[in-house]
Amino acid sequence: MVEIITVDEPLVRVGCILGEGPVWEAETETLHFVDISAAKVYHLDVNTLEYRVDEFDEKITSIALRAGHKGSLACTTQRGFALIYPSDDLQSNGPRLEHVAEPLPPSLLPYTRFNDGACDSRGRYFAGSVFNKAREEVVGKLYRYDPAKKGTEEACVVVDEGPFTDSNGLGWSPDERTFYFTDSWKRLIYAYDYDIETGSVSNRRPFLDGAALNLPGIFDGMCIDDEGYIWSAMWNGSHLYRFKDGVVDIDLSFPKVLRVTSCCFGGPNLDQLFITTAHCAAEGGNANMQYQFPDSGHLFKVNFSGRFKGAKRGVFLQ
Repeated sequence: MVEIITVDEPLVRVGCILGEGPVWEAETETLHFVDISAAKVYHLDVNTLEYRVDEFDEKITSIALRAGHKGSLACTTQRGFALIYPSDDLQSNGPRLEHVAEPLPPSLLPYTRFNDGACDSRGRYFAGSVFNKAREEVVGKLYRYDPAKKGTEEACVVVDEGPFTDSNGLGWSPDERTFYFTDSWKRLIYAYDYDIETGSVSNRRPFLDGAALNLPGIFDGMCIDDEGYIWSAMWNGSHLYRFKDGVVDIDLSFPKVLRVTSCCFGGPNLDQLFITTAHCAAEGGNANMQYQFPDSGHLFKVNFSGRFKGAKRGVFLQ
């Protein structure tokens, strides 16, 4: 039986265009997330609900914590993998980016970009790129940046040539033997065999099929709980689902949001689910639908204390 939970009030009315990629930092009790379209990174104090915003000259598409650098982040940008230096670092006037890898060919940069990404427990950063409907040669691919191989040709490689559409939500089972990866417009979440020692993926196979399950919208960002079950946000679907043994068992319904984009567990006990959303006009959408879904673009939270906890997420080791 599916448990339905209605989520009708935002935690914070941040008004993102394309809110995405929430990451919890326990040491500072901060939730970090991005607005891809606005090239912004948000830093929310979950105790006071006050936040600051860093703005950049290019889109930040995903973020990860950096080991040993409190309050600092790694990220993917439109063109590659980078470190974010806060405004008080390196005597800079504001936050700045330092790219560590830019694998996309310059000729393709006008037609594609990186999208979602995450780190395994060894600090490797996985991220996918997006396709271009108008150019058949531009397909989504899955990349891996391994800081342990910094300075070598093996540091940044393609681990799956696809072809994928919009590479999206990704993560690992708690034992890190399985890697999950979302191909949004194919309405699929894939599973791979994962080798934590080498960072290699193999044996890609469909794990969840949104069309076969007759779900509204398409799979977007995801997180994984400590039982190993996937929580996936539904772009254009107004829902976020938990999948237990391949079927929905928890249905978070957002009646005032059209585009639910991503999620992560946070809080002192990793039992608070934070959810990002996007404005109805994002990515060529219909701005008029914002009247029907007025909370699209805000940040939400669901308290699962005593019920569900998130699996621990990896941090970037550079």
